[in-house]
Amino acid sequence: MDLADLAIFVEAVRIGSLAGAARRLGINAMAASRRLAALEAEVGVRLIHRTTRSLSPTADGEAFLPHAQAMLDEQASALEALRPTGGAISGQLRVTASAAFGRKVVAPMIVPFMRDNPELHVDLLLTDDQVDIVGQGIDLAVRIAKLRDNHLVARRLADNPRRLCASPAYVEAHGVPRTLAELSDHCCLHATATSHWAFVRRGKTVRHKVAGRFTASSVEALHLACLGGLGITNLSAWNIDSDIRDGRLKHIILDDAEPEPLAIWAVYPTARMVPMKVRAFVDALEQTLGRDTHEDG
Repeated sequence: MDLADLAIFVEAVRIGSLAGAARRLGINAMAASRRLAALEAEVGVRLIHRTTRSLSPTADGEAFLPHAQAMLDEQASALEALRPTGGAISGQLRVTASAAFGRKVVAPMIVPFMRDNPELHVDLLLTDDQVDIVGQGIDLAVRIAKLRDNHLVARRLADNPRRLCASPAYVEAHGVPRTLAELSDHCCLHATATSHWAFVRRGKTVRHKVAGRFTASSVEALHLACLGGLGITNLSAWNIDSDIRDGRLKHIILDDAEPEPLAIWAVYPTARMVPMKVRAFVDALEQTLGRDTHEDG
């Protein structure tokens, strides 16, 4: 069985497009169609339903998919075993992260990482939407959240403490809350369609209702609004600690509660034979986060 044919099948199902699979694998669409037809002829069943607008696996295709993926994983593992330890990584690596975290943390660490691996190509997708990493052919997602998708594989990279903060101008005009109850009297800058913030009080998580005149779907927009004096917001330490150190924002500490921390996760589509390029990138990101945490002290 030709592994190149299997790769077309797996990528086409993952991306939902035969043309997209062809682009990902560096061949033309006609060649991809011929390879898929050859695979279906070899196994003796139709693997994919195709129309001009959509693609989906047949019942036989669904059953065959994990076996095809396993064969490709075994090939990748065998090839990596032949490479000398510490050898350069190559190929394309597709990574997604939130816009703010990607801009402030991921993009800067990619520069030395790619310098150390000159044969590697990286495609970085920055979005505050939660991407379907399987459907879009993403190798790795960096997420800061409580993970909900049990079908994905995640590795915890670092803690993600959060802080309440406000600009000096807002504090001068409105003061600061000292308790969770007093926070209700202030203008809070929060995410669109979010009405509560999570706090830890006496060891338990509590949800506290917040309200304000400005909401946004972007963490960066909330950050800028806070810097502009529109209210209090609740952001990750990596995002605002430099502003607090430089006096652009003030850290607000409540007497009876603190924002619930999250965690930074590396999320993979599968745990089977994680490619060396993904492992190397995750290790580099984890080292970067460790250094940043140590420096913030």
